[in-house]
Amino acid sequence: MAAEKGSAFLLKIGDGASTPAFATVAGLRTTQMSINGEVVAITTKDSGGWRELLSGAGVRSVSVAGSGVFTGSAAEGRLKANALAGLIDDYRLSFEGGEQMQGRFLLTRLDYSGDYNGERTYTLALESSGPVVSL
Repeated sequence: MAAEKGSAFLLKIGDGASTPAFATVAGLRTTQMSINGEVVAITTKDSGGWRELLSGAGVRSVSVAGSGVFTGSAAEGRLKANALAGLIDDYRLSFEGGEQMQGRFLLTRLDYSGDYNGERTYTLALESSGPVVSL
């Protein structure tokens, strides 16, 4: 597999429609995704001293984090509204090779910061609610 540019790893937010149109969250400089799986141990005395795990069990989740420069875009406005209201919304992650992942996420953290002689920046954290699928 060829290397991919980090700048092509994009976070997009839906518009709230039943079949959402997605807009790129502008200004992001870094984007990070973690796929998490909870372990369900089924180890018994017959396991020979080795831990055994149950395949397909446990809770799976996806976490997304990002940080960037505030641009005042409509997508950033929707992020802020979702954070203030505690709303779950549709999000899509896209990668340079054409792969996409989509699901519903809760914005669990939105931080703004700025220095007196610098730009306004923000960081965000999203947690999945329900399945996240590859498109």
